[in-house]
Amino acid sequence: MEKNESIWHKAIPIKEQARIIQRIFQFAKPFRKYFTGAIVFALALATINVFLPKIIQLFMDRYLTKGLANWDILFGFGALYFAGVLFKSVVWFLQAYWYSNASLLTLQSVRVHLFKYLHTLGMRYFDQTPAGSIVSRVTNDTETLFEFWYVFLTVLTGMLAVISSFIAMFMIDWKIAVCLLLFLPILVFVIWYYQKYSSRIYRQMRERLSQMNTKLNESISGIQIIQQFRQEQRMNAEFEHTNEEYYQTRTAMIRVNSLLLSPIINLLYTLALALSLSLFGVEALKNPVAVGMIYAFVSYVQAFFNPMTQMMDYLSVFTDGIVASSRILRILDDPEKAPAQLEDPAAHITQGKIEFQHVSFSYDGKHPVLNDITFTAEPGQTIAFVGHTGSGKSSIINVLMRFYEFQKGKVLIDGQDLKTIPLKELRRKLGLVLQDPFMFYGDIAQNIRLLDPSISDQEVREAAEFVQADSFIRHLPGGYHAKVIERGAEYSSGERQLISFARTIVTNPKILILDEATANIDTETEALIQKSLEKMRKGRTTIAIAHRLSTIRDADQILVLDQGEIVERGTHAELLAQKGRYFDMYELQQMQAEEVR
Repeated sequence: MEKNESIWHKAIPIKEQARIIQRIFQFAKPFRKYFTGAIVFALALATINVFLPKIIQLFMDRYLTKGLANWDILFGFGALYFAGVLFKSVVWFLQAYWYSNASLLTLQSVRVHLFKYLHTLGMRYFDQTPAGSIVSRVTNDTETLFEFWYVFLTVLTGMLAVISSFIAMFMIDWKIAVCLLLFLPILVFVIWYYQKYSSRIYRQMRERLSQMNTKLNESISGIQIIQQFRQEQRMNAEFEHTNEEYYQTRTAMIRVNSLLLSPIINLLYTLALALSLSLFGVEALKNPVAVGMIYAFVSYVQAFFNPMTQMMDYLSVFTDGIVASSRILRILDDPEKAPAQLEDPAAHITQGKIEFQHVSFSYDGKHPVLNDITFTAEPGQTIAFVGHTGSGKSSIINVLMRFYEFQKGKVLIDGQDLKTIPLKELRRKLGLVLQDPFMFYGDIAQNIRLLDPSISDQEVREAAEFVQADSFIRHLPGGYHAKVIERGAEYSSGERQLISFARTIVTNPKILILDEATANIDTETEALIQKSLEKMRKGRTTIAIAHRLSTIRDADQILVLDQGEIVERGTHAELLAQKGRYFDMYELQQMQAEEVR
């Protein structure tokens, strides 16, 4: 955590900002025609802004001051100026519409790309990264990019306006125009200082927002535990502390923006205007100066500094966008990819034979959790793993499902290297049932088929009937279309587990993997689930992690794990006869069952 804090407390160097912009621009390439169109309209807008003051100057110097104005001249110049303003409004609208559309499309592209990329990351990434932080980057950080793209339009239109205004001023009076350039070094210094100081604050602000989302996600997900153990006051205090830190960084940002953005430009504009009028006054002492020319020059001075005000105001958006982009790219650069498959299109799982040959595995590459694991599961056999918490049972499943990359040994399925089997084939032929089944918002049928259009309603019903879930589903309001709220909270643990059985069996897997599938089930429901499991296991190779040893008595082979090693193996009867670790575990559970009765 300290390392991350040090990262987010540093300013982003200029070179790093340039690299971030270059990379984030890649997402805008598919929509460059919209951006190009908006730029063309920006050029037209800059041209119009130069000519509008010229119309007023011409009217004042040639007609108004000389007393030559009449109704025809008045209406003529009025109509010309109105047409110019109307044309400017149309061009302005088209520029804003095209650019907004391009920005929105780019934002969506980044968000979808980021969401898809998250699904390619390995399980280790999600073990190490809070869910709230990920949500913050996919939602808040990507949303920032919409305004971020406007920075470049503002800079472009601002530069065009500044250049065109300076050229117009130069043509009116080049000496005064050159004098105004003295303000540019001051402006450049302010921009440099602001970028250096504000990027550090924005990084802190984004990190605080991410931490606040993490706290919020944690509080909502664990609301039952929080209320059960009366932790509301502690959680409120922690959230208030995080929110206060976020408030302090926002306040610091407001102070910087209030001092270094619009007020500085307004001050420079006022000084430039005073300098221009003073120099015109000096010239007027020698020779008369046309009123229209002064009006036009003052208008160009305003047009020269107004875009700078907008550009300075957007510096905060730019810094925010740079920080948000760096956080997005940080995910896209994360090396924790899911294990790569050297896919062989000809590799198929047909029998379900599993072989572990001297497999060793570590989550962090330093501390081994599996050591020299070797076993064979013949097609149709049931292999059970037992052992205390942390013995390595779930790690074997993580290796077999290719959630993590193992370091040594080989894993074969039907004599084929696990790493060569296409991931689609692996996911389709291996059915995993977890201890705590996850249910998605929707209805029961959707949770069984998981939106797979190839699975018919009939197959959904048959799968539910097969695992004996149909009996309770038919009595629900709506049946298979009964509503499922978040995580299936309205259903019991047993009902959720039966639905997860149906979800697994509807794909007809060749290998069944049970990760303590009955650990959280009451005894009465367990009897029903055991009948479902017996039917599911027939004709399938089964790998089972068991908490209750009574549920694996009929397993073809039971492997006892301790600290990542297989210390005993055999059938239920054989292991009891050995009177080793398995015997001790079984006797302990029998004693506990007797005490409960």
